[in-house]
Amino acid sequence: MNAENSIISRLNARYFWDIDLAGLDENSSYRLIIERVFTLGEVNEMNLLISLYSREKVVEVLCSLPYLDPKTLNFVSKLFHKSVKSFRCYQLKQSKPQHWNS
Repeated sequence: MNAENSIISRLNARYFWDIDLAGLDENSSYRLIIERVFTLGEVNEMNLLISLYSREKVVEVLCSLPYLDPKTLNFVSKLFHKSVKSFRCYQLKQSKPQHWNS
């Protein structure tokens, strides 16, 4: 894919500090890209991904992720008008209750 036209070239490289950007493909690595941008990115970059992948695809990916930090979970829940209960990360957290702190 042409690097100048790639969506990856328009995202901040710090989101992918542990990955070789030359080998990152926007079609096969869409889950990683969506997760990193919605966790670390800015609103304009999130809108860019929504326009590229579609709102439905982004919501599907975010709902299927095993972990989102509480702040990101609350943000995407409000942004997409989805209950936190529809996110896999919330369901997994509820299935592993925390014990009392000592």
